[in-house]
Amino acid sequence: MTEPVRVAVQATDTIMQVGLTSFLRSRPELAVVDRSELTERDVLVVHADRMTQHMATDLRGDAVTAQVPKVLVTGELRENDILAAVECRVVAVLARAQTSGDRLVETILSVVPGRGFLPADLLGRLLDGARRLQCEAVASQGLDSSGLTPREVDVLRLMAEGHDTVEIADKLCYSERTVKNVIYGLTNRLNLRNRPHAVAYAMRAGVI
Repeated sequence: MTEPVRVAVQATDTIMQVGLTSFLRSRPELAVVDRSELTERDVLVVHADRMTQHMATDLRGDAVTAQVPKVLVTGELRENDILAAVECRVVAVLARAQTSGDRLVETILSVVPGRGFLPADLLGRLLDGARRLQCEAVASQGLDSSGLTPREVDVLRLMAEGHDTVEIADKLCYSERTVKNVIYGLTNRLNLRNRPHAVAYAMRAGVI
């Protein structure tokens, strides 16, 4: 017989806390425990009108539940709320008005192996938001769409032409140390294995 999934409830409303806890306890597939007893293999059901900054801070800051998969049942979810929710390890989002008891239980069971459920429209908004934030972060660092700065592109272009560190430093009027730091910085940031890998990356990106 399969062991029941351990689950705890966190709700901003006392009546909803009691009601959800009572309902989940009636389901043989689940075992309701106290929030303090949760582990990364369990699930926390979070009920809120919306994912506020205060709630996000609470979920991230609690050492016990920070890494616990969470199912969020909410009445409203805006783009910024989605990003905050994902940062809190919310792996499933359900609209309160459209969620039945059976659907809630099915969702809880579905996230245990590491899967997550987001309605298609929310998933699209999440991905768009993530892309937007990535573009903003890249722009703020002076990077182009490939994730490389103009100085890194110059170094990689000369590297692709077969120049060594000394020659690159001489052509760009940099010190050898600066060139080495540029190469180290870009390979580390982009998880590239070595110089040839860095050159190949830049060529695939079309910047050299």
